[in-house]
Amino acid sequence: QVQLVESGGGLVQPGGSLRLSCAASGSIFSINVMGWYRQAPGKQRELVAQIASGGSTHYADSMKGRFTISRDNAKNTVYVQMNNLKPEDTAVYYCNADIQSPGDYRYLEVWGQGTLVTVSS
Repeated sequence: QVQLVESGGGLVQPGGSLRLSCAASGSIFSINVMGWYRQAPGKQRELVAQIASGGSTHYADSMKGRFTISRDNAKNTVYVQMNNLKPEDTAVYYCNADIQSPGDYRYLEVWGQGTLVTVSS
């Protein structure tokens, strides 16, 4: 059993910053790509950013320059630093990872439960 647990969401004023964390736990042998997605009310879930185990990153165009993804492989944790937040960044932010368990050749996609970020004055 593997799970992802996000933390760090909350209420922030426009222009403010937040750092989200997501820790993977359970029966883990290897983690490939980790990422963040978000879903605003009434909208589809969209990619925020992804980071490979070697550190290469990919951002959605609208997130470039304000969001920074990073990971600590020793802690099986991925982070996203969000700066200059705008009301339109209000959404539930979900962590995602491709995880391989011991004895299994497959990488399975795992999702966290989500953490709410509200940007409002």
